[in-house]
Amino acid sequence: MSDARATSRRPVRIGFRTSIITVFIAAVLVVGLTLVYLSFRRVSSITQMAASTFIDKVGQLGADRIDAQFKNVRDNLDILAGLPAIQEADIADNSRLYALLASMLRNNPQIFNLYVGYEDGSFLEMDVIDRAKPQFRAALNVDADAVYRVVVIARTGAAAAAPVTLFLSENLIQVGEVAGPDSYDPRQRPWYVEAFKDRKTLLTGPYVFYATGEPGYTLRIPLKEGRRGVVAADLLLNRLEEMLSRQKLGKSGLAFLFNDADRIVGHPEMRDLMAERRDALPRVDALKLPGLSAAIQSWRSDGGAQQFFTDADGRTLVAAFHRIETAGAANIRLAVIAPLDEFFAQIISERRALFAIALGFVAAMLPFAFWLGSLLARSLRELARQTDEIQRFQLADRPRMRSAIDELDELGRSVFTMRTVVRNFSSFIPQPIVRQLMASGASLQLGGVRREVTVLFTDVADFTAKTEKADPSQVMIFTSRYFAAMSEAIMKHHGTIDKFIGDAVMALWNAPDQDLDHAIHACEAVLDCLQRNAELNRAFRSEGWPAYTTRFGLHLGDAVVGNVGSADRMNYTALGATINLASRLEGLNKNYGTQVLVSAAVRARAEHKFAFRSVDEIRPKGFAEAITVYELCGERGDSELTFCACWEAVYAAIRGAEPATALLHIADFLAEYPGDGVAQYHAERLRDVFLQPLLDHPVH
Repeated sequence: MSDARATSRRPVRIGFRTSIITVFIAAVLVVGLTLVYLSFRRVSSITQMAASTFIDKVGQLGADRIDAQFKNVRDNLDILAGLPAIQEADIADNSRLYALLASMLRNNPQIFNLYVGYEDGSFLEMDVIDRAKPQFRAALNVDADAVYRVVVIARTGAAAAAPVTLFLSENLIQVGEVAGPDSYDPRQRPWYVEAFKDRKTLLTGPYVFYATGEPGYTLRIPLKEGRRGVVAADLLLNRLEEMLSRQKLGKSGLAFLFNDADRIVGHPEMRDLMAERRDALPRVDALKLPGLSAAIQSWRSDGGAQQFFTDADGRTLVAAFHRIETAGAANIRLAVIAPLDEFFAQIISERRALFAIALGFVAAMLPFAFWLGSLLARSLRELARQTDEIQRFQLADRPRMRSAIDELDELGRSVFTMRTVVRNFSSFIPQPIVRQLMASGASLQLGGVRREVTVLFTDVADFTAKTEKADPSQVMIFTSRYFAAMSEAIMKHHGTIDKFIGDAVMALWNAPDQDLDHAIHACEAVLDCLQRNAELNRAFRSEGWPAYTTRFGLHLGDAVVGNVGSADRMNYTALGATINLASRLEGLNKNYGTQVLVSAAVRARAEHKFAFRSVDEIRPKGFAEAITVYELCGERGDSELTFCACWEAVYAAIRGAEPATALLHIADFLAEYPGDGVAQYHAERLRDVFLQPLLDHPVH
């Protein structure tokens, strides 16, 4: 009787192969039949959705490219507006200024010219002659070598002279000169007047330029310092023709630019459209797409970027409209249009073939399902046996997993055993270190080995002052974000986080895992930390939290690495003078006004890839010999190497010359690199040395 009850209570179990075959066949049938249903019932909606999504991405990409051009021009104008020569109206016979203007024009093919106008009527303009129509060069009647036209009107000041137009070659050699223009007054031009009417607006136009007869916009920025005036640039929108041609989709696709007045301001065939209507920019109706205007109005009313409409032939077209953000004040929009059937004609015509393929797929998958079920059953049994030896670090206290499938039940037992083992290990060593030690095969017993390591110490400058009055919960949140960014950068470059000490981080390279390039990886990690720290600080400032300025100390040397502690708790760490010196280097940043100080050992290993400069020689407590300290300036590049070479010459004078001579070298360096903390430190120290003898003599 008891046996009968036991039998009745025994749970029903299903073999894994049977269950997986059943589930697999059911899934194949459901998916296959669903695909057939979608291919017949919903192909139209899926096609429209895919088309609208695709064309929207193409439109957004095109809008971003055009927006980048406007942004690039605006950045160049900001540079010009900050030049002393522009602010002081030093525009006459200024070859350096002309060279800068020419360089900007060369690097920005969408710009026709750059110019600046002043309150007293002074004016400077540089054009690229051949970026306009050929008639423009013919009207100028200049030498074939003339590449740039420079118009100079200096009305007041010591450089006041009659207006003159210069013609310069590609190498900025003057090849021609004519008088005038005498009647031109920049203060009467729309770009000058509108710049002071509405400082929020960057663009004037679109309108047809007088000099070229082509449509475009004028980007202008009022001068913020110096003389009152406006710096501007003309953009010929027909330069967008080639780019707009590349944006078209399919054989009959179209991409063009328009404004809120429904005027076309950029089109792949803009010249032909302008030829038909010379008095103003052509309207959208000129494209002869009856449903386009309605689609634009629908977009404006409900904000949906994707629109569908039908042309005169009954053909369905899909359109995407996007704003050009930098040019938003001028209401420039990008439209991308394509016929729906050109992209999906094959899908629509082969719907019945999809039905046959789906049924064939279901039939073909039946033997595969039997084979896969048997294979997975054997594989999972093997996996269940192996999990007893693999540590997954899943330490949550959960009951043993049970399943009606025998194989999964076995896997549950293995996972339960594994969890117990890992929990026991976690009582001695933190999980991340255990994971690395297991991967490297290092010993898990107390004790250590001597190994060459690269050690990093970091610290946040003035952390206590920044956070002592803040909400503790906020301090934890923002500091955790900071630690996460630093840790990610360190581990990305093969580093091991040893510990967090308050707001500081200690990290190791070449332990526990062997790393032949540990010095290189450590330097890469520091530079990555600097970049992530800067990005994080921008976010902190935007959220009203003080920025964290991090200082780094990096040293390479022998240390004892291994497990220290007691039977109750172990800690994998490194001990020795190498660790102490790395910590000392971090603290020295405050003296020199630096962020990254390294030892000579790090520089010797990494100078083939990174740029370093000498900082000082120190004699730390407990060290018999002086230690040379260096600053990590970045990866080796022309600017970094030039900076370091310039400083090394100064440093040689500091170490070997008289204080007065060394001070002269430092002064020259600070004139070229003002605010350099290392130079200021040595200058202050040498001044004390230089003045001390004078203070020792009595004053008579």
